[in-house]
Amino acid sequence: MTHDYTMELKLEFGTALCYTPTFIVNSIDADEDDFGETYDRDTENAEDYGCGDMQFTGIEATTEVLQKYKITKAEYNEIVAKLEEGLSFGSCGLCV
Repeated sequence: MTHDYTMELKLEFGTALCYTPTFIVNSIDADEDDFGETYDRDTENAEDYGCGDMQFTGIEATTEVLQKYKITKAEYNEIVAKLEEGLSFGSCGLCV
């Protein structure tokens, strides 16, 4: 079964780096948890109210997510790559 979707993506990263104030895929408000997880990999060395090593790690696409956003697996992987780039920034103390 072939899908010839053309994805419309609106993705903006917040000034505090760790969130997406605008994340819309094909006119659907998107949830980054559908694409992976963001968490601090080094909380022991983080500043108070900061992050030691914040990273986004993509997860494997599911049929449900592909259908929800009307995207192909290639488009899903493109979104994951953008989230990994924008939400993986290492150490940060902007919440201090």
